[in-house]
Amino acid sequence: MQSAILAGVDPTDAERLASVPSLASASRVMPLPGGITNRNYRVDLPTGSVVVRLSDPESSDLAIDRHHEYLNTLAAASSGAGAPVVDYRENAGVLIVGWIEGRTFSSADVADPANLSRIAAACRQLHAGPRFASAFDMFVIQARYRSLVSQRGYRLPDRYDEFAPMVERMRLAMAAHPEPTVPCNNDLLAANFIDDGQRLWLIDYEYSGNNEASFELGNIWSESTLPAELLDPLVEAYWGRITPDLVARARLWALMSQYGWMLWAAIQEAISPIDFDYWSWGLEKYERAVLAFDGTAFEGWLDSVGGGGAGRP
Repeated sequence: MQSAILAGVDPTDAERLASVPSLASASRVMPLPGGITNRNYRVDLPTGSVVVRLSDPESSDLAIDRHHEYLNTLAAASSGAGAPVVDYRENAGVLIVGWIEGRTFSSADVADPANLSRIAAACRQLHAGPRFASAFDMFVIQARYRSLVSQRGYRLPDRYDEFAPMVERMRLAMAAHPEPTVPCNNDLLAANFIDDGQRLWLIDYEYSGNNEASFELGNIWSESTLPAELLDPLVEAYWGRITPDLVARARLWALMSQYGWMLWAAIQEAISPIDFDYWSWGLEKYERAVLAFDGTAFEGWLDSVGGGGAGRP
């Protein structure tokens, strides 16, 4: 790779990019905005464009296993839901996937009712594909994050541990009638949907793992801060029907994701070299979680999922 192509790239990243043989014939390297865990670059090659993700060892604190990410990205590509894998350098923190020509979704796109059926279809395609090499359980991950935050003395928002008994009640109620797990992305914020004009692609499999489909739905709803009235049609678009227990399960997973990702933000605030306000990002989610914990609907959600109603998949 010619040094002139790397002008303007962080010197450490430039060295890593230049060391990858499959990128030697690159004609252009462009940083991609928006990453809050890794640095991402579009690299133009004679055979087409690729996306290069550079990660650091510290990301293991976030419950990211890079080898599992690679294997799961391969599986997602096999299902047709994700981009093809071009190269992987296990010990160098480099994953290269094909560039998808299309438009990155915004939260407004996810909130457009016309897109809910397309989102559901993309999720069903991924979920019907090969099983992933790893599992994802937000209850387990949240507990791991909480232990790390305690061990290292990272800060917590007010009242965080006050809700631990309610979280345990959620875990027990949902475990009483679990859904079968399927390969899930588990991190479908709006920017991880790419619209090529015909269909949606799902990208970024850092947190991927076999999980309940209802977590995927609840997390999508939460990540784009959709209004309450859009959860029902999202659930219906995915399952082909709507029942109180299916909606309650997605809603409780949304709550658990908000509660868990707050700790992700607390850890990132302490360890990440990226210039991003992680604390405010996490606190916005946590404040929505507090409203749900303190609200009147929580007991009804528990009753719905704990009873394992007729709508169970």
